[in-house]
Amino acid sequence: MKKSARAADFEMAIQWLIDAGLAYKVPRVNVPRLPLKFYEDISAFKLFMLDVGLMGAMAETTAESVVVGDNIFSEYKGAFTELYVFTQLKALGYSLYYHAVDNSTIEIDFLTQRDNQVIPIEVKAEVNVKAKSLRTFISNNPELKGIRFSMLPYKEQDWMTNIPLYACMAW
Repeated sequence: MKKSARAADFEMAIQWLIDAGLAYKVPRVNVPRLPLKFYEDISAFKLFMLDVGLMGAMAETTAESVVVGDNIFSEYKGAFTELYVFTQLKALGYSLYYHAVDNSTIEIDFLTQRDNQVIPIEVKAEVNVKAKSLRTFISNNPELKGIRFSMLPYKEQDWMTNIPLYACMAW
């Protein structure tokens, strides 16, 4: 999009993609409190494609690059991994949001509600899982416990539980 583009210029096209079931809108929430829907910021959202295969086709990459991985894939594996987790959690019926603070680099990939609690979720594509955003978010909201989906094995910590990517459907 052009830097001068306005949301109104794309509103109908985005809504068409959503209505056709080809894309999903994930709204930003300003405050991690229940119910998350009440804290939606309607002016900010992320847009996710229907599935990883469609995104791969649009990126003109081979299925092998996505599944096996190569040097090219390292450039955009985070986006594919985040989309993978999104599709799995959406299939489980979770309403998903994200959290970001203006003028900050801290962003929580997803927030959802489960068992009457807000759950912050971070997605990492590798075993190198520096969790600065999630750690900072939890330190600012100590009543919450985070989830991180990554290539690492299952591990419980006081502030966060790591769940392997392959097991996100079982969460």
